[in-house]
Amino acid sequence: MGLSPFEVAQEQVQDKEKQRVLGFIPNFYVSYAPHPAPLTSKQKFARAWKTTVDPVSFGLIGVIAGIQQAQNAFSGYGQGAEGYGKRYGTPYADFVSGTFIGSAILPSLLKQDPRYFYKGSGSKRSRILYALANSVICKGDNGDWQPNYSSILGNLAAGAISNLYYPAKDRDGVGLTFEGGAIGIGATAGANLIQEFLIRKLTPKAPNNDPAKP
Repeated sequence: MGLSPFEVAQEQVQDKEKQRVLGFIPNFYVSYAPHPAPLTSKQKFARAWKTTVDPVSFGLIGVIAGIQQAQNAFSGYGQGAEGYGKRYGTPYADFVSGTFIGSAILPSLLKQDPRYFYKGSGSKRSRILYALANSVICKGDNGDWQPNYSSILGNLAAGAISNLYYPAKDRDGVGLTFEGGAIGIGATAGANLIQEFLIRKLTPKAPNNDPAKP
């Protein structure tokens, strides 16, 4: 008997969990297969959970907090261990809310796929345009390309939530929300370019599937 769509997707999810840049940095939101099985809601939430509790994620947040501490960013948090703890909690809360809202909750509700589909072929210009476009479009669970409402609304929602815990003087209401959303889209575009041209070369266990067609 052949595998069910869920079983196929589960096998592909397990393969993705082995995709680590330089062998240790999680890289779970890219697919090198041209036509992967759609993820179920359960799989979308499981992937978000594994990303947010990965030890490397905790370590990277710690580095960000250390830089903010050294620069006295968000001075309302103060210094010392308490200030560092608050600076650690803030970007981690941003990370968790953005990951779950933009990569699990909304993709489940809107039936969209949170993964980046590696192109890997064509001219350099076409690959650049493809990577940039994927910051605002995505594949639906039905395989069709569509506006990436999950990511865009997820970035806006995460920005709005951040107004609840940033120091009062660093909050900017609607301005901070849309600024965070714009930064999120730009960050996604940048990450896509890195995925398209660099990350696969640095991922020892990346599968050798044929690249996806645009």
